[in-house]
Amino acid sequence: MQRAAVFDVDGTLVDTNHLHVTTWWEAFRQAGHQVPMHAVHRAVGLASTDLIAHLLGEDRDTGQDAALSAAHKALYGQYFDRLPALPGAGDLLRRLAADGWTVVLATSAGGAELGALRRAIDADDAIAATAGADDVDAGKPAPEPVEHALELAGVPAERAVFVGDTVWDMRAGSRAGVRCVGVLCGGLPRADLEEAGAREVYADPAGLLASLDESPFA
Repeated sequence: MQRAAVFDVDGTLVDTNHLHVTTWWEAFRQAGHQVPMHAVHRAVGLASTDLIAHLLGEDRDTGQDAALSAAHKALYGQYFDRLPALPGAGDLLRRLAADGWTVVLATSAGGAELGALRRAIDADDAIAATAGADDVDAGKPAPEPVEHALELAGVPAERAVFVGDTVWDMRAGSRAGVRCVGVLCGGLPRADLEEAGAREVYADPAGLLASLDESPFA
């Protein structure tokens, strides 16, 4: 039977979370909002509109949302040519594909940003499909991104493992009924990931690859 290995990208396969923190912080600052970086960090992983709502509240001037998102996108885009893959990211995806797993990315990125992330990972030969934010009505922590990834793979939830670095990832995967694996390279504590649904937690893709035979991928 087919099996699906579903991966978040930012903070899980590519070391971008703190770039997102800095560029969102600057986008908020330019718009006159003082948002602490630690708060931005814990919101990374949400889709843009959800992140803005989470940090500014539902009573904000929603007319600013598009400009804030565009400012973040422009600031973050300055790094597209040098996004760093996390240790072992490409090797992990290639190993899983060679072992018969259908590898699908579940990400809120799209367009040029997704292209830059895939270039950083440098494992297109192992990636079967991508479920992006534009493909679903609700982003993480809703289960739709993971459920769409499973549809693309043609695999039921019980035959899948989802790897991510945020509580939003773990909640989305848990709600979709898949086994969740957390990685610490996004900067969140192990306890937070476990509380949100992670069955196992590893340091980074290289750590998961080194322990693959004892992991949920075994």
